[in-house]
Amino acid sequence: MSVDRQDAFARYHPAVNLLYFVLVLVYAMCLMHPVCLGVSLLCAVWYSTVLRGRRAVRFNVLYMLPLLVLAAIINPAFNHAGLTVLRLLPNGNPLTLESIVYGAAAAVMVVSLVIWFTCVHVIMTSDKLVYLFGRLIPALSLVLAMTLRFVPRFMAQARRISAAQRCMGHRRGLRTGIRVFSILVTWSLENAVETAASMKSRGYGLPGRSAFSLYRFRRHDRWALVWLIIWGGYVLAGWIAGGLHWQYYPSLELGVPGPYGVSLFCAQLLLCLTPVLLDLRERLVWRRREGLA
Repeated sequence: MSVDRQDAFARYHPAVNLLYFVLVLVYAMCLMHPVCLGVSLLCAVWYSTVLRGRRAVRFNVLYMLPLLVLAAIINPAFNHAGLTVLRLLPNGNPLTLESIVYGAAAAVMVVSLVIWFTCVHVIMTSDKLVYLFGRLIPALSLVLAMTLRFVPRFMAQARRISAAQRCMGHRRGLRTGIRVFSILVTWSLENAVETAASMKSRGYGLPGRSAFSLYRFRRHDRWALVWLIIWGGYVLAGWIAGGLHWQYYPSLELGVPGPYGVSLFCAQLLLCLTPVLLDLRERLVWRRREGLA
């Protein structure tokens, strides 16, 4: 999947990209405060739409929205913990307010993580992973790079094989599907062996091997790194200090956040919106230059 050339964050140093996604993914998994979950989901949807346009909207509506509803329903159907009993289910188990709220929160967390990972797939390309981890863990970086490339290439190859089968007069059906799958498996195994042999012949992973790279850590990368460290560190400090605590079981703790809690929410919002803000800043700079010209 190619990166939109208009996205400013994709052109930043891979270390900046990696730190950003590590922070937002960790906070999306660990911060269970409803406001934090809402901020994470909102920013994930926004950035995925910026990166992938209509494809992201279609993916979120057709797949993520049903997943959100399904995940929210499953928890209260099987989890009956909590003190606030709303009613008894036909099987005699209680339906509690706490299980409903926690199910909704867990559903938002899962959906936001999936959408964030679609953004990771677009920004963290295989060459960036090889650049970041090629010298430290060359085997793992090669596996990650091949994995990221494998899914879109596998789908494209499947479409080509299916088209070739139709041109040969084979109709769609179980037998044709098995034939296409068999060809795909053979192609993927052969491609993996050829890639491994090619990388080995080039000396990949040998100690002292130099590598050509187009990535340079520039001034705007340093400022972006400082920005991420400031807001990410502020959220981390507030999390450790208990400023983002929210209790689901055994009963809901409905505390009103004070100024410190609101500042933590704003810090997380600024952190998650970093790529969108950078893109907006770049567009404003270009418009200003065009106006002066």
